[in-house]
Amino acid sequence: MKITFKKIERILFDSNYRWSILRDRGCFNGMDDAMYLKRMFEIAMGYKLNLSNPQTYNEKLQWLKLYDHNPIYTVMVDKYAVKDYVANIIGYKYIIPTLGVWDKFEDIDFETLPNQFVLKCTHDSGGLVICKDKSKFNINLARKKINNSLKQNFYYYGREWPYKNVKPRIIAEKYMEQSIENRANKENSTLNDYKIYTFNGKAKMCMINQDRGHHTRADYFDENFNKFDFTWGYDHADVLPKKPKNYEKMFELAEMLAEGTIELRVDFYEVDGNIYFGELTFFDGSGFDKIEPKSYDMMLGTWLKLPNME
Repeated sequence: MKITFKKIERILFDSNYRWSILRDRGCFNGMDDAMYLKRMFEIAMGYKLNLSNPQTYNEKLQWLKLYDHNPIYTVMVDKYAVKDYVANIIGYKYIIPTLGVWDKFEDIDFETLPNQFVLKCTHDSGGLVICKDKSKFNINLARKKINNSLKQNFYYYGREWPYKNVKPRIIAEKYMEQSIENRANKENSTLNDYKIYTFNGKAKMCMINQDRGHHTRADYFDENFNKFDFTWGYDHADVLPKKPKNYEKMFELAEMLAEGTIELRVDFYEVDGNIYFGELTFFDGSGFDKIEPKSYDMMLGTWLKLPNME
């Protein structure tokens, strides 16, 4: 980290900034989970975390981190192991093809990979490298990013228990994009991300991400495609997305995958009219992203019923 006068000033006078530096260096890895989450939550959300009687959605996510430890969750967040898990429930036709899986970056034989592919780490939420043209692919930058991710245990940032024991690996997947015909049609040209939110097994909301990798935009809709008027970590899109062809089917598949869970987000893509599974997430934004206005954080909180809390 380059030290400037401004950074020295922040280190001296901004306790939250000092906390973030120490956190990123692993200084709090041994801290009790509840104590850590209370500190992180107050910094991120601006109010104290109430674990004895959580009301908002983000508060309830923190409660689930501490008290909902089903061993199958480790499989569900593993980006490689989850493929068979999901396929056994909804079918292999929804799974993006895997091109390879490795323990080390040095084991990847790039000669065998197609011109376009995606590299992911199985155990985190940031180890992603996209190759759209292998002749222009910077292997050194990819190696640096992937190896840095392999060294991290994603659990320690937000104490998301499902990630704690995921084996760090690298997978390559088929690069997904719309057909040439659809890319020429502005209405179907982009590959949007459809994130279905389930509450006690019931799918009730979809976040649609546009412009992923550039300036991600997010808009939220109920199961009937009525828009919710709140923001949650991203700006709204300048042009609202149209209802995807398989909108209702995505909700149906999400509920199949969410059966038996308390809270789960199920991600899909729609490519040339076909649905493909993305990933499963238990704690959107790790429960540290503000939902504004806060009344919507409260609303989502009422949808989520915690065990032994009624």
